[in-house]
This record gives sequence, C-alpha cells and structure tokens, in this order.
Amino acid sequence: MPQVLEHIDAIARRMKRDVLYLDFVKAKRPHYADYRRLDSRVRITQWLDNEHISWCECGPFASETVMRSYAGEIYVDVPFDEADAQYRKVQAFLEHADGTMRFDDVKFYIVALERAMQNAHHDEPGFWDRWAENF
Repeated sequence: MPQVLEHIDAIARRMKRDVLYLDFVKAKRPHYADYRRLDSRVRITQWLDNEHISWCECGPFASETVMRSYAGEIYVDVPFDEADAQYRKVQAFLEHADGTMRFDDVKFYIVALERAMQNAHHDEPGFWDRWAENF
C-alpha cells in the first residue's frame, strides 16, 4: 500500500507548533530533477540521520486549487526555538551566519502554526474525499 504523505501544514496542526520544512528547488518545475538523486537532499538527510534528528517526507502546504507531485519535501522534527540547541545545530548546518543558505537549491522554511491553522478545515473527516469528488 502506498504511503500517504501528510501536508506540512497538517503536521504543524498535529504538533500544535511552528514546524521546520525543507523544499528542494531542482525537484520542481521547470527542473523536475529526481529528488532521490539530488546531492543536497542526500547530504541533508544523511546529516540528519547521523545527528539522530528525526525527519520525514511530507507534502507541501495544502492547497484546494493546486495538486502537486511529491518533490522531496522534508519535515524536520525539531521545534523552531532559537534557544534550543538542536534547532541551532540544524540552522548552522543549513545556513551561513548571515542567514543565506549553504545549499543553493534548498529552501528552509518555518511554517507558522498560525498560518497552518488557516487550513484547519482540512482536518474535518471526509474533507479530502469530498474535495476529490469535485476536483
């Protein structure tokens, strides 16, 4: 049975906090590179595993008007808290001291719970089934 990916905003609502999200530019239009072969993604996931930092594949922010293919997006299971040592470690690996990314094809986002709550109606039982019937 295929794995169902959870949207990043649904993860934020489930966790009841802001969440960390990685997006891989070269796996999306117009590039469509195979995310499994992206050097940046391989290096990042290996580093997360080596550091014993939990992560999982996830879908992008859910939309009722757009369907997207999975493009390697990742949820990093570390709270967004600048006082948290694990967050600082992730941030230092992904970003230079000036805040620019170390990987030019990766975007590092904080998905705010407040923004994720705008899609709370997606959590109602049967929402996506009803949506698919009318797509």
